[in-house]
Amino acid sequence: MFFKRFKTLSLQKNITLILKSRTKNFQSAKVSSVGVIFDYDSYYDYDFFQELISELGVMKNKIRFVALIDQEKNRPNSWDSFFSLENFDWLGRSKNIEIDEFVDQPFDLLISYYSPNKLELNLVTALSKANFKIGINSKDARLHDLIIEVDPSKTDIFKIELLKYLTQLNRL
Repeated sequence: MFFKRFKTLSLQKNITLILKSRTKNFQSAKVSSVGVIFDYDSYYDYDFFQELISELGVMKNKIRFVALIDQEKNRPNSWDSFFSLENFDWLGRSKNIEIDEFVDQPFDLLISYYSPNKLELNLVTALSKANFKIGINSKDARLHDLIIEVDPSKTDIFKIELLKYLTQLNRL
C-alpha cells in the first residue's frame, strides 16, 4: 500500500514537471497524423475512431492508438499498443517501449479520449510530443490545448464538436 501511494505521488510529480516545461509551438498546418489515447475498460469502439479519423482526412498509416488496460494478461489483439500500471516503475518512468514510441511521435493531433482521471493516461498525454492535444477530461486543463467536455458514450456529439473546432482553427 505504501509503494502504491508513493508511485501515485511520483506520477503526479512527473506530470507537473512535464507540463511546466512544455512549450506550445502550434502550427496551423492541416492535420495529417493523429494519435489516440484511451481507457480500454471505459470505451473501446474501434469503428468510431476509424470513422472519425477518415472524416478528418487522415490516411490509415498515419494513425496510432494506445490504450490503458487493467492487466497485461487481459490484452486484446485489436489495437496498436497497450500499457498498464505495471509498465511504470515506482518513480513513474515508463518501462514499455510501445509507450516510448507513442510519446516520441510528433502527431499533428492527439485525441485523449478518456473520462476518468487516471494518472497513467495523464502521464502519457503529458509526455506526448503532439502539436495539438484535444481531450474530454477537464480535471487538469494543463494537459490539453482544447477540451471538449462530453461523456465518452456520446460519440456523435464529440465528433460534431471536434470537426467544428478543427474547421474554425483551419486545421482541416
